[in-house]
Amino acid sequence: MKRSPSLANIKKLDKSNMLNLLLSFPLQCKQAYALAKVNWLLLEKRDFTKIVFAGLGGSAIGADLVRSYLYFESKIPISVCREYELPAYVDNSTLVFISSYSGNTEETLSAYQQAKDKGASLILISSDGALKEYATKDKLTFIEIPRGLPPRCALGYLSIIPLAVLNKLGMIKDIAPSIVEMVEVLEELKNKNLNPRIGQKDNIAKYIADKLFNKFPVIYSSSVHFDAVVTRLRCQLNENSKSLALTHVFPEMNHNEIVGWQNPKKLFKNFVVLMLRDKDMHRRVTTRMDITRDILKDEGVCVLEIWSRGQNLLNRIFSLIYIGDFISFYLAILYGIDPTPVDRVHYLKKRLAETPHILKCSKD
Repeated sequence: MKRSPSLANIKKLDKSNMLNLLLSFPLQCKQAYALAKVNWLLLEKRDFTKIVFAGLGGSAIGADLVRSYLYFESKIPISVCREYELPAYVDNSTLVFISSYSGNTEETLSAYQQAKDKGASLILISSDGALKEYATKDKLTFIEIPRGLPPRCALGYLSIIPLAVLNKLGMIKDIAPSIVEMVEVLEELKNKNLNPRIGQKDNIAKYIADKLFNKFPVIYSSSVHFDAVVTRLRCQLNENSKSLALTHVFPEMNHNEIVGWQNPKKLFKNFVVLMLRDKDMHRRVTTRMDITRDILKDEGVCVLEIWSRGQNLLNRIFSLIYIGDFISFYLAILYGIDPTPVDRVHYLKKRLAETPHILKCSKD
């Protein structure tokens, strides 16, 4: 039985207008680059030895994309910290991006204080909150992004702005041509393959959402360039579809998890494996994915493949992200829920507020 989210159901359930945010994502990416170019940086070009991003949730996935995209380009290590405490290697030769959409994420504020104490060079990205206050007080670079979005819907700002900043600092090549091309690819995807007015036959996101309904998604891709895409789709299924999902990456998956696909066999009919694929993956990874697909199919597991679109790497990464975002949206509609609210996150924060975290004070 085919299930397809109707426009009537979307209108009824999507009370917070997630659909409009998805449809406007290509424009957000274009605006993000323009926003980064007009912001002054209150730090000089220098020989940084490390780049560290501090952020959580939707504010951290943009950092993951930067790290993943620059895998072969960045000459210095890039890491993403999703903790209260920064690693010991952060020092005065480290460039630290503090990323919190709200500006009030407690783990990120803790990391900010530590980065400042360690003498790191800081760039703050937020829509408001305590981070904006700290930037003014401490005379730091602060890039303000538009308010009113769920953090996970600000991905364009939280990934493209850091890339543009790194280009300004002379640390990576100009991404302007790639951004122009990427926006064109996303617009074409939206208009020809993802828009809710397009039927399931030609709408890859609706087709996949139907296959995932009442199933357990397992998402695989290459660890190089696409590990962040895998994480993004899992998180979107969690937050938009209110659905559990598992992820792993190649080639590591072939050294452990592939063996696990033997038991319990009676559950295999409840799983759907999504393989996110790309034409320029390492040829041995491509072969590994082909063999793994065949093994899983022999076990009776449903395996679906989603291929990236476009020519340059940024296109291909963001095309898979965009398809995944729409999959999670349509799956939420099939489950009969509004994709935007994340009530359990708010409940958790409310409970945490009852025992507030005391930030470590800056030494000055």
